[in-house]
Amino acid sequence: MKTAHLTTVDMSLWYLVLPQLIAAQQLGEVIGISAPGSFVPDLEAKGVRHIPLGASTRGVSPLSDLRAAVQFWRILRREKIDILHTHNPKPGVYGRILGRLAGVPIVVNTVHGLYATADSPLLMRAVVYGLEMLSSRFSDAELIQNPEDFDLMWRFRMAPRSRMRLLGNGVDLERFTPASEESRRRARAAVGVDDDRVVVGMVGRLVAEKGIPELIEAAEVIGDGYAFIVVGPDDPEKADALPRETLDRGVAAGVRFLGMRSDVADLYHAFDIFVLPSHREGFPRAAMEAAASGIPVIASDIRGCRQVVESGTNGFLVPVSDSVRLAEAIVRLGEDPAMRSSFGEASHRRAQAMFDEARVVETVIETYERAARRKGLAWQVVGVADPVVRSASGSDAPAIARLHQRLIPSGFLSSLGHRFLGLLYRDL
Repeated sequence: MKTAHLTTVDMSLWYLVLPQLIAAQQLGEVIGISAPGSFVPDLEAKGVRHIPLGASTRGVSPLSDLRAAVQFWRILRREKIDILHTHNPKPGVYGRILGRLAGVPIVVNTVHGLYATADSPLLMRAVVYGLEMLSSRFSDAELIQNPEDFDLMWRFRMAPRSRMRLLGNGVDLERFTPASEESRRRARAAVGVDDDRVVVGMVGRLVAEKGIPELIEAAEVIGDGYAFIVVGPDDPEKADALPRETLDRGVAAGVRFLGMRSDVADLYHAFDIFVLPSHREGFPRAAMEAAASGIPVIASDIRGCRQVVESGTNGFLVPVSDSVRLAEAIVRLGEDPAMRSSFGEASHRRAQAMFDEARVVETVIETYERAARRKGLAWQVVGVADPVVRSASGSDAPAIARLHQRLIPSGFLSSLGHRFLGLLYRDL
C-alpha cells in the first residue's frame, strides 16, 4: 500500500503528523506532499519520501492555490496512491476532491480545526461550512480532532454522519514529562533565568492570532519578578505576521523571543506558567505539551483551549483579546506557588488521561482498515506496533486495479462532469 499525507508545508508533516507517517510505514511506502522546506531532510531520514508541492502557500493566494491543485493532480496521476490523507484547510478541500476524482481507493481527511467557529461572521461561516460540506462528500472518513467541531459538523450535517469520527489529539507522553529538580535547574540556566523569578512561557508562531500582542501588553503592566519567554518561528506568509515594531515593544517589556527551537521539551522545564492567549485554535499542541510537562496553563476561552484547560483546576481560561484579564490570571498564579503546584499536577493527570498520541495513531490506522474493508480491500493491520498482514490472494489486488482503472486519461479538466456530480450527490 502506498500512503500519502498532504499538508500545506513540510513543518506540518513534521510537527502534526509524523507519528502517523511512521505508523503507516507498516502498510508500505509513505509519502509526504507539501511545500518543500527545512524539514524535508528530517522527514526523509525517518523513511518518508517527500514530494514537493511548490505552489503551496500558507497565505491567501487563490492563484497559488489553483497552481498547487494542478501540481497535486499531476502527482496523483503519476504516483497511483492507495491511501490519501489530507490535512489543513486548503489541502483538505482540493486534496479530497482531486483524490477522489483521480480514483484514489481510500481518501481520509483530518479536521484540525474548522477555520470558522460559531462566533465567526456569517459570510465566513457560509464559505467555510459550504466548502466543508462539498469536500467531505469526496472522502471515505472525516477524523475530527475537536469535540466542539464534531458537534457543529454533526448538527449542520457538514459531512456524512456515517464517516465522521472523533479523533482527539495528543502528544508524546514519554517525551513531554514533568521537570525534575535537576532538569528545571538546567533549563533555567540555559535561558539565563534566576530561580526566584516566575517564568511565563509561550510556544507558538509569531502572529497576532496567537495573542502575542496581548501577552506583550500583560508583560508591560506586570513588571518585575516575572520573566516572559516566547518560543516559535516567524510566519511572514500570514497576513497577521508580527511587525518588527511589535516585537521591539515586547523586548522593551522584557519578553524574550527565542525563535524556532528543537529543544522545546527541555525548555518547558524552565516554565512556571504556560500561556496561550490565542484568538483561534483547533486543538493546541503546545498547550497539551505544557500540560503533559506538568505546567499550569492560562489560555483563551475558545474551542481547543477549553479541551486542554479546566478553569480553576489546571489553569485559567480568560476572554479573548483581554490583556488585563490575562495579566490578572498570570499574577494570581505567580503569587501562589501552592496553586501552581496543584494546577501543574492536575495538568499532568489530564494529559495522561486525554492526550496520548499513541491512541490517536491507533485510531488513524484503524480508520484506514475500516475504509479498506468497506471497499473489499482485504488487508488488515494487526496492531500499531505489529507488522501488517495483507492477503496476496482473493479480491484485494483486483479491487485496487479496478479502482485505479477509473482514472480518466485525458487530463485535469476532463475528470469533471458526471463523476463529480455522482460523487457529490451519492450521500444526499
